[in-house]
Amino acid sequence: LRDALLGSDKPLSVETIVAGLKEALAVGTRNTVAATSKTGGYNLNPEIRIPVPDKLEKMAGALRKIGLGSQVDKFEGQMNAAAELAAKEAAPVFIDAVKSMSFEDARAILQGSNTAATDYFRARTSDDLIKRYTPIVKSQMSKLGVVTAYEQLEGRYNEIPLVPKINYQVEDYVVEKALDGLFAVLAGEEQKIRENPAARTTELLRRVFATPPKQ
Repeated sequence: LRDALLGSDKPLSVETIVAGLKEALAVGTRNTVAATSKTGGYNLNPEIRIPVPDKLEKMAGALRKIGLGSQVDKFEGQMNAAAELAAKEAAPVFIDAVKSMSFEDARAILQGSNTAATDYFRARTSDDLIKRYTPIVKSQMSKLGVVTAYEQLEGRYNEIPLVPKINYQVEDYVVEKALDGLFAVLAGEEQKIRENPAARTTELLRRVFATPPKQ
């Protein structure tokens, strides 16, 4: 990336490079929030869809065997819907992170990998996102009936003879998977801007991320 940013006849100033990185992050995060917060943003994306937790796979399998597969599927769909609604809250957190980027931050991103900006965001915003996401996800899960659906499934499973009883908290799991999906999409957006000229939708992006001229 450093070569791409500096690969012009006239080297770009540090200020221009930082502005370009901020622009790339702003564009990437807008696209990420739009993609994940729409209906089906998680549920219809196999890369980030939230499945039944691994610890509940045996429960899900047992319930499907006794004809409750549709209720398991509904529970999965509700978890993903809650993540989609919560994703709308990511924008202001990301914007704050963009505004606070320093020259030192920009230099580290320049010298980093193709997902260095995403890694920067994750380090800077995860704690804040968790604080914002947790009550929102819990609220949306309550409104959508996720907790009730899970409790009903858990109750039916625990009625099955000779199965190990379970007691699982799904809220933290959905928050974790929602954030994983958010950053996975953001990493994809970052790579598009780095590698695909068509993804550079502003003049500043086209200038800063220009491909070095052939020798």
